[in-house]
Amino acid sequence: MTLRIQRTVESELVVFRLTGRIQAADVPELLTLLQSDSSWCAIVLDLEQVKLVDRDAVLFLALSETTGAKLRNCSAYIREWITQERSAMNRNKTEAPSGFAG
Repeated sequence: MTLRIQRTVESELVVFRLTGRIQAADVPELLTLLQSDSSWCAIVLDLEQVKLVDRDAVLFLALSETTGAKLRNCSAYIREWITQERSAMNRNKTEAPSGFAG
């Protein structure tokens, strides 16, 4: 299963409708697409037809959302995975370096 990307414009939004599976190998292309359009309008990633993702894809989605993209039709399992990855990143940022006593 491969990833298919369809770009449409809705008013002031550029919508990327993603279909299939998002894998680590797809992330560079997605980053390029988002960077090319994000300078002039808001970005929406429509995930309704996304069936599978890997961890790199989840990290990409989390970063995209953090930088202003909207995730439309995000399935519950992908949303939960994004939440867990964000929590893990926040935990890692706030932990003291090991070997130092406080």
